[in-house]
Amino acid sequence: MDVFGEIWRDHPAKIARAWDRVVGPDDVVALVGDISWAHTAEEVAPDLEFLAARSGRLKVLLRGNHDSWWASRARVRRILPSGMVPLHHDALRLDEGVVLCGARGWEAPGMPWFDEPKDRPVWERELHRLDLSLAAAAKIARPGDRLVALLHYPPIGPGQTTSPVLERLERAGVVAAAYGHLHGADHAWAPRGRFGGIELHFVAADAVDFEPRAILAG
Repeated sequence: MDVFGEIWRDHPAKIARAWDRVVGPDDVVALVGDISWAHTAEEVAPDLEFLAARSGRLKVLLRGNHDSWWASRARVRRILPSGMVPLHHDALRLDEGVVLCGARGWEAPGMPWFDEPKDRPVWERELHRLDLSLAAAAKIARPGDRLVALLHYPPIGPGQTTSPVLERLERAGVVAAAYGHLHGADHAWAPRGRFGGIELHFVAADAVDFEPRAILAG
């Protein structure tokens, strides 16, 4: 990860120190993608064990664009240590009355680097996967539950105030969304704060000093 700057030097130790300081045994921790640059189940095993050793009753994992070790939902579930679950085109309800949903996303139209022939098919496929997750969330949500979306890519681009992703989240009643993906100079434009009825949290590790951030308390 140090290809993204000096801040990433010794990042596993930084993550461990910050995580162990702020995460309690009853907390749920969401990891919004780019969990490991491994390519196979064997290669990713040490990284998963590192996460399993951290505090928290549950770790919820979302796939990022660098997670090439991530295969089907069934295969990912088989290799995850105890206390870890994938969010994979579905949704998860927590006992606290929180429903987690979301999808990886992709480079979206309107972003300066959007490549129409290359990116549009992937972007549209990810929109469909988001729809699947939101539909799953609607089926398991109970009255009074709060919906939280986990994304990897930002839901809107530079200077944008809405997007097909954000519109879908709003219609579904999502109250907060967390995403990462952006590094270095891109931190400057990363959307943060309230957009419509959704509070956006930018939680890329190098943007939050490798410290887990609270998305919902209580």
